[in-house]
Amino acid sequence: MAPLTDLYQLTMAYGHWRAGRHRLPASAELFFRRGPFRGAFALGAGLAEGLRCLRAFRFSAADVAYLRSVLPSTTEDAFFDYLATLDASEVTVSAVPEGSVVFARVPFLQVKGPLLVVQLLETTLLCLVNYASLVATNAARFRLLAGPDMKLMEIGLRRAQGPDGALSASKYSYIGGFDYTSNVLAGKLYGIPVCGTIAHSFIMSFTSLEEVQLRELLPLAGGEPVDLPSLAELWLGRVDINPLLAHARSGLPNFCAVALALHQLGYRAIGVRLDSGDLAQQSKEIRRVLRACGAHFQVPWFETIPIAVSNDISEQSLEEFSREGSEIDMIGIGTNLVTCPLQPSLGCVYKVV
Repeated sequence: MAPLTDLYQLTMAYGHWRAGRHRLPASAELFFRRGPFRGAFALGAGLAEGLRCLRAFRFSAADVAYLRSVLPSTTEDAFFDYLATLDASEVTVSAVPEGSVVFARVPFLQVKGPLLVVQLLETTLLCLVNYASLVATNAARFRLLAGPDMKLMEIGLRRAQGPDGALSASKYSYIGGFDYTSNVLAGKLYGIPVCGTIAHSFIMSFTSLEEVQLRELLPLAGGEPVDLPSLAELWLGRVDINPLLAHARSGLPNFCAVALALHQLGYRAIGVRLDSGDLAQQSKEIRRVLRACGAHFQVPWFETIPIAVSNDISEQSLEEFSREGSEIDMIGIGTNLVTCPLQPSLGCVYKVV
């Protein structure tokens, strides 16, 4: 990680070394000048990555050879020899715990050590902290708007700024208060609970029930296997003639029929996902249908079937859900979480004091 820095840090380091100032005791503070998203606070994040970077801070032989090729030819050989011995063993760091609430102009990370090393660490630490704190803060804002009971899922992998940005977004949105990520690699690396639904294309890939293979499902309590599609068709006939359900739109009667068939075999349906239209209004209509279905067929748990929504969810979306009222249980947020369009950067600074 040592070469993850701006060239001018090496230029300044050489200047300190030439002047014999490189081992002077120095202290630097990291903070932000203005609250992100025009707010009053941020969450300090990326601190664990910063500590990991310090422990591994070294210029390898290949790093030093590369620096010889980019720094001026007049740079003394002894400077490169010095860089090859450099580490952060004399550096101490004070910081707030990962995910703490922090405020503008109040340092949340302080680095002390030899001047040359303290200066070299500036760009690297800012890179590790800026985006991490921004995403964690953005996630916290969504959490505050959604309330403590709403389940929030980060689904920004396909919209993130590359794989590194995607993994960082998953990690720091979890620190900021999200419950799940759709990112399988983030789940593996960081232990974040993973969650997901299915795509519209999966449903549309089937044109008829005749294409469905492995049709039989064993009842949960045991017994002979049952043809699930045929059982669901029988339930659909009962659902369609129910005046409370006959006017339900889209695939909802199909969902109810399959869920009732699963219930008959001892299983529970996981939930409903909405991905277009007026999500708040649809959630209320769907909840009404689920309650009616549960009451009519005497299946009490039907009325509590979770309803999940997605589709370019923003802070404004959450405000509208709250204002209009909804029956939403889980929200998947992608683009507006991981790209932070309302605030491109937190703008942390690192100043030697």
